[in-house]
Amino acid sequence: MASTGLQLVGIVLSVLGWVFGALVCAAPLWRVSAFVGGELVIAQVLWEGLWMNCLSQTTGQIQCKTYDSTLALPFSAQAARGLTVLSLLLCLLALMLAVAGAKCTHCMGATNSSSKTRVARVAGLLFLLAGLIYMVPICWTAYGIIRDFYDPNIAAPLKRELGPALYLGWGASVLLIVGGFLLQHGSSPPMSRVKPFITAPVKDNPKAAEVKQPEKSFV
Repeated sequence: MASTGLQLVGIVLSVLGWVFGALVCAAPLWRVSAFVGGELVIAQVLWEGLWMNCLSQTTGQIQCKTYDSTLALPFSAQAARGLTVLSLLLCLLALMLAVAGAKCTHCMGATNSSSKTRVARVAGLLFLLAGLIYMVPICWTAYGIIRDFYDPNIAAPLKRELGPALYLGWGASVLLIVGGFLLQHGSSPPMSRVKPFITAPVKDNPKAAEVKQPEKSFV
């Protein structure tokens, strides 16, 4: 039988990962201006995200602007957009299946336990897949930032730091992966123990064992 506690914990963690993933996708804090020139006065800070960039000034004023053209963005940014949106859509589908297949719900009827178990396991696998997909653009973006930061051919004003959205994105990916694993594990049926099949010994029939000796015929 499925474990209701593991299913609920897996669903809660997956929903938290989904919410954090949506916030990371919309936040313009993937890349932050890096100050490596030893300047003590920082007048402006540039934030860059998947959908917009913002300029923060020391006066507290923040100006944000969406990107004018999607095709003008680098391939890494376009791929990050597609992968994050795909991951969030998979989470939405997995959440609907998880609610329908959870043991504590009656969406598919109380008697149809085998079908509910299969649906819940599929939901757990989808959450796992969504977490892995979401981690790809996070790691890809972090690798690009670190590579450009240590590249001597790139000017200092063009260097960027890891934004706080990337760290939150890693946390969201881990929550989705752990939640999906718990949901899938809690919905798996227990391993049935194989009992040895012992046959009872067949009792010999003494009557059947008796062989009639042929009578001797006398001539």
